[in-house]
Amino acid sequence: MSEVALFDERPVRRVYDKETETWWFSVVDIVQILTQQPDPTTARKYWNKLKQRLGKEGSQLVTDCHQLKMLASDGKNYLTDAATAETLLRLVQSVPSPKAEPIKLWLAKVGYERMQEMSDPALALARTREGWRKLGRSEKWITQRMTGQETRNKLTDYWGTHEVKQGQEFAILTNIIHEEWSGISVQDHKGLKGLESQNLRDHMSEAELIFTALAELSTRQIAETTEAVGMPANKKAAKTGGSIAQRARVELESKTGRKVVTGENYLPPKLADQRKKRIGPPSLQAARLK
Repeated sequence: MSEVALFDERPVRRVYDKETETWWFSVVDIVQILTQQPDPTTARKYWNKLKQRLGKEGSQLVTDCHQLKMLASDGKNYLTDAATAETLLRLVQSVPSPKAEPIKLWLAKVGYERMQEMSDPALALARTREGWRKLGRSEKWITQRMTGQETRNKLTDYWGTHEVKQGQEFAILTNIIHEEWSGISVQDHKGLKGLESQNLRDHMSEAELIFTALAELSTRQIAETTEAVGMPANKKAAKTGGSIAQRARVELESKTGRKVVTGENYLPPKLADQRKKRIGPPSLQAARLK
């Protein structure tokens, strides 16, 4: 989830990582405020030079920054350096500025809100629900999305404690499950919906969310039952778990005459129009599922 926060009426782009429940802020936006530069290009050049200096000094700050896609002034998403509030609090020390202390207080407030959510998870859930409501999602969809995320978290917790590495190996197993139940890969499913950097699950229908959750729930329970450890054993569990949901999907489709996996999404109208031009008419989309 991406949005713009305001510091003294100056926009600061940020992206919320739902997996880790962490806000990532645009470093250039923070540097622009600290250097009081009206031109973002100048702030970007300043940051690039500072990054070089910090790198030569062996500072961990540069390593702690990651590139994430954020919306630019031209309406397009570009990769930009991003950092957590904790990292930015340390980075501010490297930029002499009268805005340093106010920025620290602002970032500390963000951190405090995060600490509140950690001590009371209900606050994080309430914020997440409110975010979906603002995007126009129904209460039924929101409930299913959050239930599915809880199912996903339990599965990845299992993987993480049974010799499956976070990152590429998680992605491989996820794709096996998805391709098994849906008949197409995660990437092809995103392509069908005309998505690029967007999260596929955020654009799934209620049915797609339910079958994804069923496949991941089945995978975890099978892995637990067989005591799967490492990639080979968990790949077997992933295929078996996905196939259970696949059989249920085929049965439902035979009774209703409707496909579960579709190109429907929640893209804004402008992006939806661009999607239609990119992936073609509905007849072409349907052909991809055959």
